[in-house]
Amino acid sequence: MTTYTKTAETRTFEADVSRLLHMMVHSVYSDRDVFLRELISNAADACEKLRFEAVSRPELLGDDPKPRITIAADPDNKELVVEDNGIGMSRDEMAEALGTIARSGTRAFMERVEAGKAAEDTQLIGQFGVGFYSAFMVADRVDVISRQAGSDEAFRWSSDGKGTYEIGPVPLEAAPKRGTRVVLHLMEDATSYATPYRLEGLAKSQSGHVPVPITLVEKPGAEPRDIADGTALWVRQKSEIKPEEYIDFYRSVAGQYDEPASTIHFRAEGRQEYSVLAFVPGSRPFGLFDQDRKGRMKLYVRRVFITDDADLLPRYLRFVRGLVDSADLPLNVSREMIQESPLLAAIRKGVTNRVLGDLAKTAENDAEAYAKIWENFGVVLKEGLYENYERREQLLKLARFRSTASGEGWRSLADYVGAMKEGQKAIFFMAGDDRARLEASPQLEGFRARGIEVLLLTDPVDSFWVTMAPEFDGKPFKSVTQGAAELADIPLPDDAAKPDAETSSDIAAFLAFVKTTLGKEVSDVKASDRLTESAVCLVAPEHGPDRQFERLLNAAGRLDKAAKPILEINPRHERVAALAKLGDDDKAFKEDAAHLLYDEARVLDGDKPADAKAFSARLARLIDRGLAKG
Repeated sequence: MTTYTKTAETRTFEADVSRLLHMMVHSVYSDRDVFLRELISNAADACEKLRFEAVSRPELLGDDPKPRITIAADPDNKELVVEDNGIGMSRDEMAEALGTIARSGTRAFMERVEAGKAAEDTQLIGQFGVGFYSAFMVADRVDVISRQAGSDEAFRWSSDGKGTYEIGPVPLEAAPKRGTRVVLHLMEDATSYATPYRLEGLAKSQSGHVPVPITLVEKPGAEPRDIADGTALWVRQKSEIKPEEYIDFYRSVAGQYDEPASTIHFRAEGRQEYSVLAFVPGSRPFGLFDQDRKGRMKLYVRRVFITDDADLLPRYLRFVRGLVDSADLPLNVSREMIQESPLLAAIRKGVTNRVLGDLAKTAENDAEAYAKIWENFGVVLKEGLYENYERREQLLKLARFRSTASGEGWRSLADYVGAMKEGQKAIFFMAGDDRARLEASPQLEGFRARGIEVLLLTDPVDSFWVTMAPEFDGKPFKSVTQGAAELADIPLPDDAAKPDAETSSDIAAFLAFVKTTLGKEVSDVKASDRLTESAVCLVAPEHGPDRQFERLLNAAGRLDKAAKPILEINPRHERVAALAKLGDDDKAFKEDAAHLLYDEARVLDGDKPADAKAFSARLARLIDRGLAKG
């Protein structure tokens, strides 16, 4: 690199630069890669400033009207150049903009624009005037050579970032025809930033949508190669975008190889202005069930990438991929993190509304497409039923379920309510971990006999949200494994066998005997109206968790003491009737039978016998009794 010393002068930074630059390099930025984003942002600002000035002074464009940013790699000399053909800087502007930390030329320019013209007419990025100094994270010396548009002078600024800088004129042939050239002399541990593939990847991912085309020169003497065209898909009109363009963009932003199941593209205008391009993937992304993982919505500010770790959607929409681009979000000084603000809250609310609204529209207009979305992401969406009270009704309308009436299809709660039987007051459900076992559960028999639909909930999250969602359309949720079955008001079909109106004295005495025999193992023994085929089943007490929720809490160590179940006995079952008629002479046998009935109910409920050794002994005695009589 040619040096110029005859007329250059050395100046001291107008701040305690040693301390401040150390803070910037080691504290303000968390990722060295951002330096390229900051330099490209500054270059884009310079081009935008020229565009604004050329409105009144078109001669500033000369014979080079098209803005551009050029990144040039020189691996052999461990140098990296970022050059633009924007507005450029005079000597005084260089001293002011580069010689004073946190003195932003962009900010001053914005103030001037706002005084005479609406700020939204420009697309300026910088706010704090510190981004340029991120270059010292990777460079031990930075040279800036600039020629202001319309000027016949050029100047060079140079510093190692340790307290002083040099500034002086350079020959025009050593400067850009117009604009600014930033030359980074890379540190030994940062030479990889001079490799073309690294530069292209960073430029595309962080700054590929700035409103200025970007070219890459892979080595000195090579021809420039376009790597970004200065356009952003999300700022174009939807009518202008082809489906394959959406698909390509989705694959690049989501890192997926499928096609999106749904595309959500809109611009919000009014008090808050921002653009959104989001996608519901066609298949489950990696890490979908990691609840600590935030959604992958990228945040852009004025088309410059800021972060993909922004909290722009609730956790139950973490499968959505895409971006939000705002011109108004407040950033921290390094522009790496957004600051909490009413605008951010409004964006979160607005984007969530549109995503859920789009899902609702798909559910209404294309049931088959929505069924695929639900199969992939329903288990995640249901997390919102207990996390987001304000949107619970909206999410319940989106929810789909398997049920005793659904076959292999899906049922909405609206479908369920529309098919409720005369006298039915609740939405009945049964929770467990296996659909086939649920369908074979004895607790369903009385409901099946009456043609009552029961939701079959097999996701772990189901046991949680049903405790938080008290009702839908005025109908409460009711577990068929908890409390009374509430079947008395729902008539059996005309051709169904009607149960006895009253429990016989023998049955009543047998139920009391079983309760005494089992003692503290159960909280009660009752005649069942939910059983039509099986002899026994277990249900949970009316208050507290149902059987499945209790299991989950117990497995997670969140249950101090399990509730004693209720043993329901079918008084119409042949075996029960026979046992009830046995006299006191068979008390020992009846005690064994009482325990075996309880163990049978536990096995049907997916548990083990209460005492395996005692169960084995009772079963052996039962077999011996049968053999003796035979």
